[in-house]
Amino acid sequence: MKRSPRSRRLATGNRGAPPSAINKATREQSATFPARGNVAVPQPSGDTFPIVGIGASAGGLEAFSELLAHLSFDAAMAFVLVQHLDPKYPSILSEILSRTTPIPVIEVQHGVRIEPGHVYVMPPNTSMTIAEGVLNLAPRPDDRPHMPIDRFLRSLAEDSKSRAIGVILSGSASDGALGLKAIKAEGGITFAEAPQSAKFDGMPRSAMASGAVDFVLPPKAIAQELTRIGRHPYLGETGVAPPSEPLAGGPETLAHIFGMLREKSGLDFTLYRQTTIRRRIARRMLIHGVGTLDAYRRYLEEHPSQVQALSHDLLVNVTRFFRDADAFRILQRSIFPSIIKQRPANAPIRIWAPGCATGEEAYSLAIELLESLGDETATVPIQLFGTDVSETAIVKARAGIYPENIELDVPEARLRRFFVKLDGQYQVRKTVRELCVFAKHNLATDPPFSKMDLIVCRNVLIYLEAELQRRVLSVFHYALKTPGFLMLGVSETVGSLADLFSVVDKKYKVYAKRPTSRRFDLGVGSLDRRTARTGTGTAAKRLGEAGGARSDLLQEVDRLLLSKYAPAGVLVNEAAEILQFRGHTSPFLEPAPGAASLNLLKMAREGLLMELRVAIDKARKQNAPVRREKLSIKQNGRLAQVTLQILPMSGPARERNYLVLFERVAPSREPRALGRRIPSVTAHPRRHSENLRHELTATKEFLQSIIEEREAANQELQAANEELLSSNEELQSTNEELETAKEELQSVNEELTTVNEEQQHRNAELSQLNNDLNNLFAGVTIPIVMLASDGRIRRFTPMAAKALNLIPADLGRPIGDIRPNVDVSDLEQVCKHVIDAATVVEREVRDRDGRWHSLRVRPYTTADNQIDGAVITLEDINALKSSVEHVTAAREHAETIVDSVPVPLVLLDTDLRVTWASRSFYETFELAPEETINRFVYEMGNGRWSLPALRRALTDLLEKNVGFHEFEVEDDSARVEAKTMLLNARPMRSEQKVGRLILLAIDDITARKKAERQRRPSE
Repeated sequence: MKRSPRSRRLATGNRGAPPSAINKATREQSATFPARGNVAVPQPSGDTFPIVGIGASAGGLEAFSELLAHLSFDAAMAFVLVQHLDPKYPSILSEILSRTTPIPVIEVQHGVRIEPGHVYVMPPNTSMTIAEGVLNLAPRPDDRPHMPIDRFLRSLAEDSKSRAIGVILSGSASDGALGLKAIKAEGGITFAEAPQSAKFDGMPRSAMASGAVDFVLPPKAIAQELTRIGRHPYLGETGVAPPSEPLAGGPETLAHIFGMLREKSGLDFTLYRQTTIRRRIARRMLIHGVGTLDAYRRYLEEHPSQVQALSHDLLVNVTRFFRDADAFRILQRSIFPSIIKQRPANAPIRIWAPGCATGEEAYSLAIELLESLGDETATVPIQLFGTDVSETAIVKARAGIYPENIELDVPEARLRRFFVKLDGQYQVRKTVRELCVFAKHNLATDPPFSKMDLIVCRNVLIYLEAELQRRVLSVFHYALKTPGFLMLGVSETVGSLADLFSVVDKKYKVYAKRPTSRRFDLGVGSLDRRTARTGTGTAAKRLGEAGGARSDLLQEVDRLLLSKYAPAGVLVNEAAEILQFRGHTSPFLEPAPGAASLNLLKMAREGLLMELRVAIDKARKQNAPVRREKLSIKQNGRLAQVTLQILPMSGPARERNYLVLFERVAPSREPRALGRRIPSVTAHPRRHSENLRHELTATKEFLQSIIEEREAANQELQAANEELLSSNEELQSTNEELETAKEELQSVNEELTTVNEEQQHRNAELSQLNNDLNNLFAGVTIPIVMLASDGRIRRFTPMAAKALNLIPADLGRPIGDIRPNVDVSDLEQVCKHVIDAATVVEREVRDRDGRWHSLRVRPYTTADNQIDGAVITLEDINALKSSVEHVTAAREHAETIVDSVPVPLVLLDTDLRVTWASRSFYETFELAPEETINRFVYEMGNGRWSLPALRRALTDLLEKNVGFHEFEVEDDSARVEAKTMLLNARPMRSEQKVGRLILLAIDDITARKKAERQRRPSE
């Protein structure tokens, strides 16, 4: 039976998964998604397919479902989802995701091998890692923080290298940030969900703050980008060599890019390991969708900011606390005790951590050393230097603030002792930070440190070419004490400089310095000068070759000797000291009796000294080659003829050197054969005469040179004597000036001591004020945010983090980039208006839960009354708002009830002014509110109430706090017919106004009085 391509994919793609999971996934997908004809997932050979590790937490299910829904069906990669799940309940996550994608979704079981075209879901209550393409499960740790995303992404980076892809979706806290840094360090690709689309943006923001995110996109765009890069050859490479086709632009293009990097960052990457550099450039090309190296060069020229981004990518600034714990145990067990034991009294322990990145390595060394010192910590001075070429990394190292994910690497006891929890992050305690000095330093060009007890430089040399490795190791040898220790990474060795170091621990690459008399070229910037001297063409040539020969003095000597058929010779300096022997020189030179010496004139054989002295002196004066022919020297009791050449040469520091060459002269046909006796004078009188004349001429030249040297020396001595006399007078004058300067320096020193004490006092005050401010911020329950003059967040209280949706990584970000939990869309404009207008803005706002808050923005004023930002406060007024609403409603309800009472009622204050009157009052006396409110009771109704008896009664009521009843008043106002009223008054306590009120009830008894008057006449 012939199976369809889809069935064939499902059958072969689920190898390693349990049959139940495969059948279940197949049934669900068959029921949900129709067959796609002949569409099939391409199966990469071997383990060359990329693996996508996806981390999510709260709100991550919706984001991951959206990502899967828009993912291409034929994506030739595997997907592993790691999500924070409740350990107490089983998960149906795989079933939910199966309904959103045709790609098989499998819940991981221990030992399953990853296949492309599948989605793997981590089960609950487990911890998962990957090794050699196999997913391994372990019980969730009880004694350590549960950071499943970081744990898996780290193992993925180690296992898949540049084929690893990390994605962080919606979630709270910071799990996954360290995992993305590990993936980027290995050359992988990293994604984070855009905070605007994330339901919870804590994890994406933490990932972005780590600086390790390449793409910030919503889930749909992440799926599209994964489909694009999944087909790129960069992710299909299994070896360490970079893909050749994208970098086919040639060494000239690479040299041009390196020139742009050198101009932008000041770093020369030509001596960095070229395989790593090429892969990093190919990675950047993949990110930007550029196909060729020439196109990428043009892209960098059009986008200068990307040159700096490329520089940051080439510098692998990724490390972690206590990396390779066994290596730190070696330090604590043997290296630190040896350093402490050998330390002279009162001498500090000096440690250097080159390439410290963001400081984790340096702080780890400080913590290990403090634990090794134990009770001696207070008495032993420590100087620990952390250096790196990245200024950004050094700034982070100085701050010493790290995400809470470091709980994976730092034991709980060390966290409590050496760290302090600060706004959801960990900061190294001040006592440890004060031991560490961080500085920007380039190992290739900057001057080295000195007198170091220990240098820890791990995984730095692997990124350098052999030539730069040798120089760096020479720098380390110079910087170490004797004895001093050097620790390298497990993949690094001292190489060709093994004679400079002895092995202390072979496994963890710990070495001890050996003393040597070798002189190293540690000139500052020598590599940069040589690069500039060779030019672009030479740099390009070096890039195109596996390794280049160093053009130095010794190679120049080799070239000259080879051009002369390699005659014997020596290289000497200006003082005729031999620097190097070339070839077989014993026929011409021999050690002189007495103290050992390498002086050429002392080692010259008989007959050669005079000629050597004259020739070297002539070459020195003329700065030109000198040749002396047919010189007779005595060898083993016989005479031999030699041709002598002196060649001036310049050394690396422009010092004058001379190459002295000796060349035998073949005997002529006429002279005697070797071994015969020297013929007598009578046998060859003419030849003997010529020899004597030649020797006499040479002797005269030698004597003349000696005389000239003596005369020059005498003149120099006379001039020197005169100069010494003049210098003596100058020194006496200078001595007097120095005495005066000494007194001034003592005065200045006293002033500096005073200033130093003041500065120390001010530092103590500032430290105390800072501690007070930190405690105040921690204890204040009101959300407060301080902004700089440009609207960027400067500081905020812990309560503001919850109320305004802030995280520590938001420090320094514009306030307009924040999505607060309260409804205030124009917060950035309000803050700008407050800063510009120096005014205060206050408004009532509601949060997402419907609670009311009072938002107040006021200017941030400095001590000199300058506006330097704004201060945002948010006060919860929900209870007050509710109370006011209830009081208002109750008052309206009471007024409705009172207005329905037919008896006229009036409220008087202590001044007997009307504050309120009922509707019945206005209707009875036909008065308007403006004729009544805030008027004295005696003025109402044209003074109808201006009665002395009523005034006395009201005054007694206020004084004695006793009311009165049935006070009769006749109202004969012309506006209405005469009325007779009974007044009843009683005091009342006011809640809204200070003092008491008087409630005055007016009972109209006009009809009753009229009836009484009518009855009286009849009676």
